[in-house]
Amino acid sequence: MKRLVPGIFICFFLLLLTLNLGCSLKEGQKIPQQDVAIEWAKMALYITQFTPSNSPTFASRAFGYIGLTMYESIVHGYPEYASMQGQLNDLDQLPKPEPEAIYDWTLSLNAAEAAILKNIYVQTSDENLLRIDSLEATIQDQFSRNMDDEIVKRSVNYGKSVAEAIFEWSKTDGGHRAYLKNFDKQMVYPERPGSWKPPLFAQSFSHHPLHPHWGENRTFLKVDAEIPDPEYLSYDTVPGSPYYEEFMKVYRKDAILTQKEKEAAIWWGDDPDVTFTPPGHSFYIASLALEKMGPPLIKCAEVYAKTGMAVADAFIDCWKWKYHFFTERPNTFIPKYIDQEWESFWPDPPFPAFPSGHAIQAAAAATVLEDAFGKNFQFKDKAHEGRARDDVRETDFVIRSFDSFWAAAQETADSRFYGGIHTPLDNKVGLEEGAKIANNVIALHWKKKP
Repeated sequence: MKRLVPGIFICFFLLLLTLNLGCSLKEGQKIPQQDVAIEWAKMALYITQFTPSNSPTFASRAFGYIGLTMYESIVHGYPEYASMQGQLNDLDQLPKPEPEAIYDWTLSLNAAEAAILKNIYVQTSDENLLRIDSLEATIQDQFSRNMDDEIVKRSVNYGKSVAEAIFEWSKTDGGHRAYLKNFDKQMVYPERPGSWKPPLFAQSFSHHPLHPHWGENRTFLKVDAEIPDPEYLSYDTVPGSPYYEEFMKVYRKDAILTQKEKEAAIWWGDDPDVTFTPPGHSFYIASLALEKMGPPLIKCAEVYAKTGMAVADAFIDCWKWKYHFFTERPNTFIPKYIDQEWESFWPDPPFPAFPSGHAIQAAAAATVLEDAFGKNFQFKDKAHEGRARDDVRETDFVIRSFDSFWAAAQETADSRFYGGIHTPLDNKVGLEEGAKIANNVIALHWKKKP
């Protein structure tokens, strides 16, 4: 249901919101064209963080559609670039611009991002919907000045039509409005040695599994659904066996955790109740790279589309494997076979272990960003700058510095090992599979053949 406010009031109110709520713009600031994409990415992160009942799974899906919509809303304005229509899973038809008609592609992107955000996050607050409206109004005001009204209308309507088409396509993927059914209370757990058990020391209020059917969702790329299952170890409680030693490594590391390792463990936690989630962290790192390099608008949109879709497919494959293997976490094995008093540094999330979700999505994003900006890329991750000290773990949130995207992905994976909730094998396989998924996304035909 649309919310109507008198026109004069809404213009003034939207301006105030833009300056104060969920947007990084300063009063009177002119937005460079490429920064329009970045501002919308920041808004997406804000809405993700401050929308209730969110989860890493649902957020990953959201960023996939947000990034793709950004790209498709402007791709026809750049003759060398190719649409994803016909290249993605069941995406057979998208709106096309009128031949020979004039469009302002910045206005198209602006309208498209506002529309897709409000559709994907239909459950967000009225205040957040106004934040979205305020950013849309501010950007449209700047880029439509002295422009023919017909061009403005045509450009805005085209962006909205692209967003609507992609949203309608999204409804058939299996994850539509999945926040209404985060936890499956009816699931019957496989009973076998080494199977996952609901955590006693839990990150979530729920001890039921998160989105156990997420792996059945449609991937953005058909090829990502066809990746073979990775290999896992045979269950064995004999000391010295490969399975036993995976958990011994976790136990030994916990006994000698350094302060820096504790800082990494809490930095990458990205609890969905208080942050923009792990996939949001990857989208944030993409924004850091784009802000540093300042490429054209189409390149920004391409990077967001690749990052979003790679991370989304990584979560689908990861969840498929998690519930296929249904493997236990160290908090189950170690107290039973190594030390009954043991408890992990970081609490368990409510789903099986193998492979690591943090690792697979971080590797997917890092592979995309390395392809776009090179293997050597220095950046500072300030995602949690200013957060209050974690008094439970007696650890501060300390800004991270990296010399490459892969170094950040590796620390993301390692942080789960430091936290005591993943074995080295969980992380190793996650990193390997995430890179495969990203390379499939990179291999799409983003440029037209000469």
